[in-house]
Amino acid sequence: MKKLYSLLLIVLLTIGALAGCTEKKEQVKEDNKASVGSKTEAAFPVTIKDALGNKVVIEKKPEKIVSLMPSNTEIAYSLGLGKEVVGVSDFDNYPEDVLKKEKVGGQDINLEKIISLKPNLVLAHASSAHNSTEGLQQLKDAGISVLVVNDAENFDQVYDSIRMIGKATGETKKADEIIKGMKDDLAKIIAKTKDIKMKKKVFVEVSPAPEIYTSGKNTFMDEMLSVINAENIANDQEGWVKIDQEAMIKRNPDVVITTYGYYVKNPTEQVLSRQGWESVNAVKNKQVIDVDSDRVTRSGPRIVEGVEELAKAVYPEVFK
Repeated sequence: MKKLYSLLLIVLLTIGALAGCTEKKEQVKEDNKASVGSKTEAAFPVTIKDALGNKVVIEKKPEKIVSLMPSNTEIAYSLGLGKEVVGVSDFDNYPEDVLKKEKVGGQDINLEKIISLKPNLVLAHASSAHNSTEGLQQLKDAGISVLVVNDAENFDQVYDSIRMIGKATGETKKADEIIKGMKDDLAKIIAKTKDIKMKKKVFVEVSPAPEIYTSGKNTFMDEMLSVINAENIANDQEGWVKIDQEAMIKRNPDVVITTYGYYVKNPTEQVLSRQGWESVNAVKNKQVIDVDSDRVTRSGPRIVEGVEELAKAVYPEVFK
């Protein structure tokens, strides 16, 4: 009997120990959950130095966002924040869902409209912030966090914009994933064009005749042409410049790229029929292509798609 009692005692103690272990494991799980939750909450407040050098403090993950620039909007959507975006600029057209959002102005922002939407965060942009200094200050005075995103002029600066908005919205991991995807896609394009021996000469026309403008050095377009191993014939010019038609004709581009098909009818036909350009290789060989302006000019996640479209236009034989 003593042996039996001893065996029963051992069994009971074992069961008790197992139960205790199970309870501890469950407690550890709960503690881990709480720890994860506290880590998530600890991500805010965040302090970000914006494009103007201002330190912007964002107290909690924004539930309502107003974007004043299409590139900012596209970044926000790529971060999975479409529902949080409650207001966009008059120029926004992508993704399609933005057409349902409240419009808050274009060059001039509608302050009353923005404030009425009660956003936690307004995504402004360095390219236009100097024109609306007082307005942005009024938004700050109304208790709204205003973040001025940098005006990206190269790929690294686009990545910085995505990181900045990702940090401001608590989506840093997603931002890193987007950037990695962009870099991977860009690397594939570079790999296809790096062995091209005969670089094509390209003229980029960003506005039509009679006031023809092009992109010189230190512009995003110039970098994109360099990335695809093409030569920008206006590379000796600085920034966005009005061209001398005779000078461009003498440089005899192999390809002419236009970027204004969204507001001018038949842009390629305009170039092909332009008086004085008959001897230009691009015109003789009908290598005049209009590309999607939004993809090649908006400094957001679709910029790499723009590079690919540009590469296909310049080197169709490589991108079959």
